[in-house]
Amino acid sequence: MTYRLRPLYHLGGYLAAACLSLICLLITAQILGRIVDQVATWVGGNRIGLAIPGLAEISGFLLVGASFLGLAYTFVHGGHIRVTLLIGQLPPALRAWVEVFCLAIALTLCLYLAWNLYWLLADSIAFNESSYGLVSIPLWIPQSAMLTGVVLFCLALAEGLWQTLVAAIRDPHAFTIDDSGHE
Repeated sequence: MTYRLRPLYHLGGYLAAACLSLICLLITAQILGRIVDQVATWVGGNRIGLAIPGLAEISGFLLVGASFLGLAYTFVHGGHIRVTLLIGQLPPALRAWVEVFCLAIALTLCLYLAWNLYWLLADSIAFNESSYGLVSIPLWIPQSAMLTGVVLFCLALAEGLWQTLVAAIRDPHAFTIDDSGHE
């Protein structure tokens, strides 16, 4: 399939990769801080106390960002788990319409999730909600990443649905899905 908004989906993928890299960087810094503390006690000194407060919570929020921002990127590259074992055995015309049905359900559920995430984000902003950890992080920040990722996923699903629907109507007997789950 040809996705017109592929650069946008790639941006989401890059942001997801940045979140994962930041998690790695923070955890590495925490480990190095513990090593420095251990070495300081071995040489007879006092612990310096190098620690990143709220690391687990920050890493959790970054993982949420990585998970949601990477949805559309993963979808357009055929990385989501698909049940092609079942629909691969169907005749091409029926396979095209089953694919349209599945994409329509996925888009509907994704739009419902986006709608509810929007209202969750609006409430968090209206009530100035923040996390309860050592570091008070406004909840709208990770919720914005969630909503952005789901909206990108909705766009990718809508593009995939449209292209599959066009293929199902124009030439359903030529409809094929390769091993990556793409037409």
